[in-house]
Amino acid sequence: MGQVTVTVNGRPYDIACDDGQEDHVRGLAGYLDERVTELAGGIGQIGDARLLVMASLLIADELVEAVREIEAMKTRTEAETEMQVMARESEGINALSARLEELAARLERA
Repeated sequence: MGQVTVTVNGRPYDIACDDGQEDHVRGLAGYLDERVTELAGGIGQIGDARLLVMASLLIADELVEAVREIEAMKTRTEAETEMQVMARESEGINALSARLEELAARLERA
């Protein structure tokens, strides 16, 4: 089990993590620290717990928005894929229709 010490709002925190995940955890803590620093700069030092909760809510909001965007992109992609399938099917139907018209014309001439 890995362990890292991260700093958020000037305070060190010892965090356990899976082996090999230390750099990832440091990166996440760095992002959290940036958000906490932004908040503290805007509203002042209102206590670590409140700053961390507010930063967590902001990050959760970002996450929810990102998930919504991904879902919207999936929906658009699915709709585009469905339209592409319908276009190919339409082309196939048009080709079949043309072939049937050609056969009907041959039969009329015979």
